[in-house]
Amino acid sequence: MVLAPDSITATGQAPELAAQRAMVDADFCATDSLIRKALHSDVVLISQLGEYIINGGGKRLRPLLVLLAARACEVADQRHVQLAAIIEFIHTATLLHDDVVDASGLRRGRETANAIWGNEASVLVGDFLYSRAFQMMVALDDMRVMRILADATNLIAEGEVMQLLNAHDPETTEARYLQVIRRKTATLFQAGAHLAAIIAGQPETQAAALGRYGLHLGSAFQLIDDALDYSASAAEMGKNAGDDLAEGKPTLPLIYAMQHGTQAERERICAAIESGERTDIVGILAILRRTSALEYTLSRAQQERERAIAALELLPESRYKTALVELADFSVERRA
Repeated sequence: MVLAPDSITATGQAPELAAQRAMVDADFCATDSLIRKALHSDVVLISQLGEYIINGGGKRLRPLLVLLAARACEVADQRHVQLAAIIEFIHTATLLHDDVVDASGLRRGRETANAIWGNEASVLVGDFLYSRAFQMMVALDDMRVMRILADATNLIAEGEVMQLLNAHDPETTEARYLQVIRRKTATLFQAGAHLAAIIAGQPETQAAALGRYGLHLGSAFQLIDDALDYSASAAEMGKNAGDDLAEGKPTLPLIYAMQHGTQAERERICAAIESGERTDIVGILAILRRTSALEYTLSRAQQERERAIAALELLPESRYKTALVELADFSVERRA
């Protein structure tokens, strides 16, 4: 594998999150139970497709973030469980819509919902999950929660449209790329961490700091995702290497390689982005290696990780704060 940060363990695997999950095991079980209850619908297809997505594995990183952040802020009730479920519903809705837009057939090693039930069903069930999330927001009866999550979902939608506009455009800059990942991915991490502090009754200075933590954590996570697309195996990632290239996505590894490659190499990458073809993946990978594009992407992720950890300084010391630091470490050390 090309990515080889010093912090990767001897087994070649990033640290698992089992220990961090165990710290909030009761909360995690309550969140899972709430998600399954809220998925219920008299419309059978909604329940079937929703259960398929929820049971599809994944790291459940976003709800874990919410639960750990709330515990780090000494939450006194169970509203953080509701918030964690809301965040996961919003995330799952975006996955359903993403797979349709990207015409994806595989996610986490399984067929996507749109490959099984079709695009129409996936989009409509995604809409159901969005609307269910907003019903659950209302139940929290806190205008701050509504405002932050409404703003977040709007930014996520803008990020999706910006990504669509960047597709097959080799002139996409690093600044434009970073704007997309902050809106499309990091915004939901930011909202979850920010709101965890708010519902725990923390002052806005601490809540805003946790929001910054979430923003940088989400940015680091997406940067590593985009690097892994060119370095992890299909078995590790649950999708084929170069899927981003096949979708015409000019992610940071390609942007950096075009900036630092020869004219011929730049033209080769440009052609691949414009065509959305993976046929030249071997040649593209060679260019990424020669220009150290994946190492550069990793270094940017490490910067985001450091900013995330720095944002936690306002939190009192606790095992939950330590777990949030470990979550930031995991975001850049993972292999899938």
